[in-house]
Amino acid sequence: MPDNWQSVELKHLRALRAVAETGTFWAAAEQLSSSLSTVSDHITNLEALLGERLVERSRGRRTVTLTEAGRLLLSHAEAIEARLRAAEADFRAYAAGLAGSLRVGIYQSVANKVLPEVLRRFRARWPQVDVQVTEATFDNDLVDAVERGEADLSFAIQPIPEGPFEVRELMRDPYVLVVASGSPLTRIRPRAADLASLPMVGYRHGILEDRAEEFLRSLGAAPRVVFRSTDNGTVQAMVASGLGFALSPLLAVDETDPKVRLLPLQEPVPPRVLVILWHRDRYRPPAAAAFVDTAVAVAHEIERAHDAFMARAARSRRRAPARRPRLPASRPA
Repeated sequence: MPDNWQSVELKHLRALRAVAETGTFWAAAEQLSSSLSTVSDHITNLEALLGERLVERSRGRRTVTLTEAGRLLLSHAEAIEARLRAAEADFRAYAAGLAGSLRVGIYQSVANKVLPEVLRRFRARWPQVDVQVTEATFDNDLVDAVERGEADLSFAIQPIPEGPFEVRELMRDPYVLVVASGSPLTRIRPRAADLASLPMVGYRHGILEDRAEEFLRSLGAAPRVVFRSTDNGTVQAMVASGLGFALSPLLAVDETDPKVRLLPLQEPVPPRVLVILWHRDRYRPPAAAAFVDTAVAVAHEIERAHDAFMARAARSRRRAPARRPRLPASRPA
């Protein structure tokens, strides 16, 4: 193999990636805002430098595919481009100093209950920093954005996927049983077995979203899900209408809604562990560190309020009968 690796340039790797993604030299040229001949030259020069054919060119066909050698190189090319984007993000942060922008990833329950107070306190201390917030349905998408250099920080939930991350724990978020205010379950100390024959309002499937249902199944109480949603407010509204019960993280519930009651389950679902994370190999400006400290302080206050709420709920449940009244299985929860 020729010893020409020092002559491989980023333009060669970008051309290879574009050809792999689009399947034609013409489409790759459009993606790169370049000419067809330039893209073709980059691939030809790359093959000459490495002494390997990287692209299969079928006579009479417009589409092309990568060879095994091409796919091997592409896996490294994507990592190289990601590190270059990370370096660009680092230098932008370094040049910004106390000003500039801070890109933060969030998900729904954090956006509703944690982020507003974090932003209020942070902006009071760092008024020149522009906080740009990106919301996603699943926090793994936000974690991926941190790894790609598209976000500086992100809220997430343990477990975090393997990657180059520094993680700081924020709070533990307990699960509560959410029922309509007139539900018979409000008159007892509910157990998982009490829920087996009742309809359930669930969340859309996901690693974290399925946790409550898996917990019920582990206790032999297979849930009968009648509706699913990714929106916390929709789940709570369906419960309030009498469609079924829900097992929700307390952070995802509006405790002030008079149409629902929040009850502790006798066998508690393991709480969610909320964290905030950043890329360990990337420069972290002082504003990012300050944002993390602010988020930790706010989350601890919310956690203490949740602990007090759960303690009050547990005390009130001790006065209720332990056994479930006999009810038709079709009766709303």
